[in-house]
Amino acid sequence: MRGARALPRLLLLALAISSLSIVSTASGKHEQVYIVYLGEHAGGKAEEAILEDHHALLLSVKGSEEEARASLLYSYKHTLNGFAAILSQEEATELAERSEVVSAFRSEGKWVPHTTRSWRFMGFEEGLKGPDGSDWLPSLDKSSGDVIVGVLDSGIWPESRSFSDEGLGPVPARWKGVCQGGESFSSSSCNRKIIGARYYLKAYEAYYKGLNTTYAFRSPRDHDGHGTHTASTVAGRTVPGVSALGGFAAGTASGGAPLARLAVYKVCWPIPPGPNPNIENTCFEADLLAAMDDAVGDGVDVLSVSIGSWGNPRFADDGIAVGALHAARRGVVVSCSGGNSGPKPATVSNLAPWMLTVGASSIDRAFDSPIKLGNGVMIMGQTVTPQVLPGNKPYPLVYAADAVVPGTAANVSNQCLPNSLSPNKVRGKIVVCLRGTGLRVEKGLEVKRAGGAAILLGNPPAYGSEVPVDAHVLPGTAVSAADAKTILNYINSSSNPTATLDPSRTVVDVRPSPVMAQFSSRGPNVLEPNILKPDITAPGLNILAAWSKASSPTKLDGDHRVVQYNIMSGTSMSCPHVSAAAVLLKAAHPDWSPAAIRSAIMTTATTNNAKGGPLMNGDGTVAGPMDYGSGHIRPKHALDPGLVYDASYEDYLLFACASAAGTHLDHSFPCPPRPPPPYQLNHPSVAVHGLNGTVTVRRTVTNVGGPGRARYAVAVVEPAGVSVKVSPRRLRFSRAGEKKAFTIRMEAAGGRVARGKFVAGSYAWSDGVHVVRSPIVVLVA
Repeated sequence: MRGARALPRLLLLALAISSLSIVSTASGKHEQVYIVYLGEHAGGKAEEAILEDHHALLLSVKGSEEEARASLLYSYKHTLNGFAAILSQEEATELAERSEVVSAFRSEGKWVPHTTRSWRFMGFEEGLKGPDGSDWLPSLDKSSGDVIVGVLDSGIWPESRSFSDEGLGPVPARWKGVCQGGESFSSSSCNRKIIGARYYLKAYEAYYKGLNTTYAFRSPRDHDGHGTHTASTVAGRTVPGVSALGGFAAGTASGGAPLARLAVYKVCWPIPPGPNPNIENTCFEADLLAAMDDAVGDGVDVLSVSIGSWGNPRFADDGIAVGALHAARRGVVVSCSGGNSGPKPATVSNLAPWMLTVGASSIDRAFDSPIKLGNGVMIMGQTVTPQVLPGNKPYPLVYAADAVVPGTAANVSNQCLPNSLSPNKVRGKIVVCLRGTGLRVEKGLEVKRAGGAAILLGNPPAYGSEVPVDAHVLPGTAVSAADAKTILNYINSSSNPTATLDPSRTVVDVRPSPVMAQFSSRGPNVLEPNILKPDITAPGLNILAAWSKASSPTKLDGDHRVVQYNIMSGTSMSCPHVSAAAVLLKAAHPDWSPAAIRSAIMTTATTNNAKGGPLMNGDGTVAGPMDYGSGHIRPKHALDPGLVYDASYEDYLLFACASAAGTHLDHSFPCPPRPPPPYQLNHPSVAVHGLNGTVTVRRTVTNVGGPGRARYAVAVVEPAGVSVKVSPRRLRFSRAGEKKAFTIRMEAAGGRVARGKFVAGSYAWSDGVHVVRSPIVVLVA
């Protein structure tokens, strides 16, 4: 789900089904890669002993020791206990029935979901940018140089200026990782910035029968660009004088934690066969889990995972959720993208409470592209396409639906899909296409193929005024849904419609901002509705960051342009912003748990835009917790949250015992006969699904606001039709680290309640300096 470049889910499913089976020629059995999850490691076994245990389990279902060893792809030995192996369904089922096995599930092809201005914008929003233009980020403190962030993605382009190690000190002594060589990548590709790099493709190759090296390097080197983009967003160095193709978004590029060390784990690879496999990558769970296991063993502090799935399996059958759980037990913060299937509700992915799930919102920058219609009406489009129409004159204007070849399906006739346009009808004209099915940049390629002069890409109503920008392969711009309607009305009312496209320019300080991206996946949490997801939102629309020189700005086969920095949109772009905030918190508070860091980020978020009004959606409606979780991230505020909600590995296991999406995640932790309901997890947000009468929610906060006394009072905003009583209403702390418990009693308020609908409110603790805010979301039965 990568921005608006996401393939339709049905297409991804079809791709998966088309090559679902791996046939064993020796046995005639249909075999696939399965992950066998055994929970936590018991005791301090050596790696060799763990490996032998895994071989022994495989031998119990395989015909010989040789066959058992040959079937093993990965032995997970650092954080979680388990392995990935090629098994038949019968063998996997037999293993799943063994008492020591938590789950055995197929390794699916999970795909990538889903910077200059974004970090500066967040500084402006928090009022932290100095009048002299000085940087506000505390990452300039040398302590962040000791923090290691692992990035799971499509690799890295190490020669980018964003990954220079100039001025960095020695690699932290605790680092245990390696710089794995391969095609066009050697140990010299790593430095004091990129301190480790590995790649994983055993499950991918088992599924696809190999790797087409035309579209990917068999090494940590990034052919795609996505991994380079996310890595530089989270920890890229400060680089002056950069811009996208055509000089757009010019400025100084910087990741959120420019001094942090990077460890790269390449787990995403092209989807074959396809005319252009690199348009979208796939990432298999067995490879992902191996990378997460190694990353924690290597010594990372934060994991940034801009990857999601096209399904929502229960937690014990979800590789990312399992890996994140065991990473959290060892103190590693895991930040994940929430997906790009919005604005439809119940689409958010990465749903476990022990990870940070990130939505996407805009920043205060636009790329204005004036359009003058033949009737004199002026419309403002958005584009980063450097090409312009020659002559600065009007060109004929045609609607794609009126210019398709015979046989084009009526429901996609306006979509400019491949080979749909008639050259006789579009040659030399500006073609109006609508977003929807297919990739935005491929629509421009189709207009060019048919001889069109330019593309004018219009939003459908669901996307409102949100306009992701593209570097099209021909002159072109994009417009909001309302402006698209104006253009189509003009075409229908004129016998000779024309338009003039003026060059685009970069504009900053656009208000209101931020605005929730329409593509950002929304709640509720379909696996466990008593946990609110997403957790937070961060900049993810039109983000500039480093890029791979092996990939063009559009990634189309016919596009041979080379760029060092590129603009992309998606929750893949917002996730590393939150990962960087976690790096800063880890540097400032190395003793804080991942739950405390997540709490600090969530409870200090804002639900207002930079003008003080409420956060809005791209379609003009007021946004809420199902859109943004706790709100828009404020990294500086998160450094001093006042209070935090902490949780342990055992808390998560207890939560899983009660959750409909959970199970016994660890056999060493037996579930009690009546575990507390999932909403009792000590989480920074509150969600109650199916309120019937009265529910009492319990929470505990820890004072991290300073060494002295502190007094907090609570303020409540009740959800419509729900009475909320917090007790006690005041909390008194005498020292740092002290914990205080309180209850939240919720009751449906008779006839005023909106049954069957989610209603939202909040409660916030304040001592006059800190405001510790938590959203409340309730569905009344």
